[in-house]
Amino acid sequence: MSPPFPPSAERSAELRRRFAEEARAERPDLATLCLLVGAQADGTLDEAGIDAAQVELDRLAGLLPFRPGGARAWAVALRELLGDRCGFRGSAADYQRLQSSLLHAVLVRRRGLPILLSVVWMEVARRAGAPVYGVALPGHFVVGFGGPAGAADEQVLADPFDGGRVMSGNDAELLVVGATGAPLDPSMLVPADPLDVVLRILNNIRAWAAARVERSDVGLWAVELSLLLPSHPARLRYERAQLLVRRGDFLGAAAELDAYAEVVGGVDEGAAEQVRGEARAARAMLN
Repeated sequence: MSPPFPPSAERSAELRRRFAEEARAERPDLATLCLLVGAQADGTLDEAGIDAAQVELDRLAGLLPFRPGGARAWAVALRELLGDRCGFRGSAADYQRLQSSLLHAVLVRRRGLPILLSVVWMEVARRAGAPVYGVALPGHFVVGFGGPAGAADEQVLADPFDGGRVMSGNDAELLVVGATGAPLDPSMLVPADPLDVVLRILNNIRAWAAARVERSDVGLWAVELSLLLPSHPARLRYERAQLLVRRGDFLGAAAELDAYAEVVGGVDEGAAEQVRGEARAARAMLN
């Protein structure tokens, strides 16, 4: 089931301005960025709703024991609170719901995709003072405690999608082999940058929309928010143009294709000329 309706054009413009500003801050706030994504998806999420979601994260953090110990103790405390007591976890059905990628909805439903549940874990743990960070394993996002983000503590991984189960090294290896067919590389265990987390969330939303031709509106705003991030794949401009064609904005699509051709031309002039041809074809659809 999809969110009831998108925000107004004026509200959407304001949300995008704030999203771009937060993304370029010296220390971008992950929860704020995720809630702005949610407000772009769901017109019912107003400022009071955004504030309420932040308050809920604060409330949950206040339920954690005071500095329970090292990395493993933090992981266990988060599992007992969020997984066992509060029931945050995921299931296969959650991959079919847009709400599973929206932080405010995940806080209410207590269900979501691995990366959104990990955002809940990270934001609650961070507020309580834990040495926490996201770990972007291929195909499955998890949470890390200690290790590369802490001092001399061991690294402990937890899987919020599985209720916060504390993972063994073999668990992480099996996840990576299952997703890629290749062994776990230590580089996969480094802390994920908050903006990379947001881009991955938007990628999930784009994938959800791509599987539903009637929801090109969702795909379009997800691409446009991605383009507001300081670092993003240039090919997103091509994807935006394709979505504009699908939605009948042929002039907008042609302009985007021309801009993308300029980027591509510095590397592959043949490919750039092909894109320019697509721009001409988009303009011809007006005749």
